[in-house]
Amino acid sequence: MRSEIVAPTPAAWIGTDEAGKGDYFGPLVVAGVFVQRAEIDALRALGVDDSKRLDDAMILAMAPTLRARFAHEICALSPADYNALYPQFKNLNHLLAWAHGRVVEGLIERTGAGFVLTDQFTRVETMWRHFGPRGRAACFQQRPRAEDDPGVAAASVLARAAFLEGVTALATTAGASLPLGAGAVVDKAARRLVATQGRAALGRVAKLHFKNTLRVASS
Repeated sequence: MRSEIVAPTPAAWIGTDEAGKGDYFGPLVVAGVFVQRAEIDALRALGVDDSKRLDDAMILAMAPTLRARFAHEICALSPADYNALYPQFKNLNHLLAWAHGRVVEGLIERTGAGFVLTDQFTRVETMWRHFGPRGRAACFQQRPRAEDDPGVAAASVLARAAFLEGVTALATTAGASLPLGAGAVVDKAARRLVATQGRAALGRVAKLHFKNTLRVASS
């Protein structure tokens, strides 16, 4: 059953969410969507919900309309970019906070929004540290299950769509199957990729700090 979408107090706000953080293959994506209270019914009519409650086909079908109708910002880190940046942060939540900060800064610059809401995945202090001047000047709130908010739900859909599109593009370029997640099926695909294209190929399609890399290396 679809959750009840609950709006925050302001008349307009930015919601942000991410996708790909638990997947070995594919990009890390953070998306932000600017929503006005008058647009909530339009989001409901589109079927917008937390992306975890929607199947991928629905998400991919819904995303073009969202991108066309709502101001948004997307930060998609390819595996190569992710692998270059991760050693600077040494912590996924810090890297995520940085990406959220980029999205928030860009979207506030375009819309003038004064309120930002995101799902709680790290401390407020960590988020604040990675915000730019516009983000720090805005009212910022994070809370568990924030995907019940229409802006965060819309952002979750756009983030998931960009992630899925990114995985598909990488698989096509690599000429290899890149399953989602980080389990045994993913390890098998990674071993197959290394066997056919060499270990360097992993850095172009996978997040190398995951334990999958050690498992593949030890096999």
